[in-house]
Amino acid sequence: MSRSCLALILAAGEGTRMRSPLPKVMHKVAGLPMVTHVLNVSVDAGCTDIAVVAGNGFELVSSSVSASHPQSQIFEQTERLGTGHAVLAARAAIEKGTDDILVLFGDTPLLRPGTLSRMRSELAEGAAVVVLGFRADDPTGYGRLLEDDSKLLAIREHKDASDHEREVDFCNGGIMGLAGAHALELLDAITNDNANKEYYLTDVVEIANAKGFSVTAIEAEETEVMGVNTRNGLADVEALWQQAKRHEMMTAGVTMQAPETVFLHADTVIEPNVMLEPNIFFGPGVTVKANARIRAFSHLEGATVGEGAEIGPYARLRPGANLAEGTKVGNFVEIKNADIHQGAKVNHLTYIGDAEIGSEANIGAGTITCNYDGMNKHKTTIGINAFVGSNSSLVAPVTIGNGAFVASGSVITENVPDNALGVARGRQSNKPNYANAIRERNAALKQKRSKS
Repeated sequence: MSRSCLALILAAGEGTRMRSPLPKVMHKVAGLPMVTHVLNVSVDAGCTDIAVVAGNGFELVSSSVSASHPQSQIFEQTERLGTGHAVLAARAAIEKGTDDILVLFGDTPLLRPGTLSRMRSELAEGAAVVVLGFRADDPTGYGRLLEDDSKLLAIREHKDASDHEREVDFCNGGIMGLAGAHALELLDAITNDNANKEYYLTDVVEIANAKGFSVTAIEAEETEVMGVNTRNGLADVEALWQQAKRHEMMTAGVTMQAPETVFLHADTVIEPNVMLEPNIFFGPGVTVKANARIRAFSHLEGATVGEGAEIGPYARLRPGANLAEGTKVGNFVEIKNADIHQGAKVNHLTYIGDAEIGSEANIGAGTITCNYDGMNKHKTTIGINAFVGSNSSLVAPVTIGNGAFVASGSVITENVPDNALGVARGRQSNKPNYANAIRERNAALKQKRSKS
């Protein structure tokens, strides 16, 4: 769409019912603040300008918005005098004169870009005001959208509605589109002539009708315009987001054995033909390539899983874990800031941190890269086709050469050359019949303690 558009996001609510010192819009859904979801959908809908009106926790909201969408303008609403007053806090952005203005709310993270595009289409066809509504099974408490032959006449609050009007199930979703050419004319006409002495954005519907402008409403699903006011509501929205994302991924070719137990981040990327077993958690920054398998009870964050790789069960991939094609990371293995090259295997009970493991290398059970000296991190490099025996400690910085072997139980503090065997453990000494002497000594000690 060639038309310019301002997304004006109201994010000043205090969220008292959240019972949290955190501003309401900063509570997260799928790992992102709710306001970030709304910012993202605005960009996806083609909005060329973004203005955010913040109040409670202004500095925190402002820094978050600037970090994710640095092109945004941020305005502060110092007084809470209604939604109409909040919109005019961004007067400078409105005065820029974009073709379309979309008034959004920072606590509606399920909004879809296609819905905003439909609103913009109505504005492009000549509407001065477009209201987003939904059909409610139980409309009690919601403002009703009163129409006559597809023309929106008014928004009537439930408490003010007549019995006949309360039978209407088309409800106000709160989100509104304004034609930029008429926006200030309509907004400046809002008065606070009401019991609460507040300026209500909804009044622009009747104001626009009185001026002879075109006013209409479009319909969205009720879940799409769900706002969050409580912790319970936050959990409900999280569940809906996860359900929709899982469905989207499975439709695209991802297999989930127990979808309801897989938890995704907003930026999770999973390619087709990946198999996800039950109880998997994805933190931010994870990409899983085609034909990989993530086994049950694994936790991934900031990691890339290569094509055909197998992870878990009970594996943890931390930020900087990069696993190439055909690699294997098994049960109770933790990988952090490490490159695992093609075909390498780290099968069980192992920690690999700040490391590079060559292709086709095999890391035995209980191996640890000792990467931290109490102040600094150091790197371990393991070569192509190297073999590290079980229960070995590799004290970084250290290099295990191509084709090298490390004997089980070794504490390696020096480099092992290519194709060499590294052994770093005490030589075994067997003492005949000494076990009997140990048992006799232990029995005597136990008897002495029982008498005291």
